[in-house]
Amino acid sequence: MCIYLSCGRLLIEFCIFFCFSKGISASALPYKRTPPSWLKISSQDVEENICKFAKKGLTPSQIGVILRDSHGIAQVKSVTGSKILRILKAHGLAPEIPEDLYHLIKKAVSIRKHLERNRKDKDSKFRLILVESRIHRLARYYKKTKKLPPVWKYESTTASTLVA
Repeated sequence: MCIYLSCGRLLIEFCIFFCFSKGISASALPYKRTPPSWLKISSQDVEENICKFAKKGLTPSQIGVILRDSHGIAQVKSVTGSKILRILKAHGLAPEIPEDLYHLIKKAVSIRKHLERNRKDKDSKFRLILVESRIHRLARYYKKTKKLPPVWKYESTTASTLVA
């Protein structure tokens, strides 16, 4: 539904305000949840590979990319029955802070380092405020779902030690 002014120009498009969805984009996962017939690797071998990559210091998403591109494993869950992060948690190799929060903190540290060199960069200062508010919002969610300890707090002074 649209409202037009008397001169014919569009004033407000109501679908923007009253529509709660954010679009229909999504990855197309196959309907069949079984591993492909040509894949000859066992679930034990996949778990060993995941643990080996995690000990090298790779994140769960990097492990998934390597398994997909080098080993031909499209979905780890279809082969092993559980996702990469759950396998890492079972073996005690999961990262202490969630991956998305880690990358946001890393971005905030790099923006802050840039601002130390370029003090007049107002746009970077604004972007830093946005990134740090996103960090606080995500940390609040992770505390609520008990993925972070309740006393965990993001501080810009100690953030570089978290990502180092």
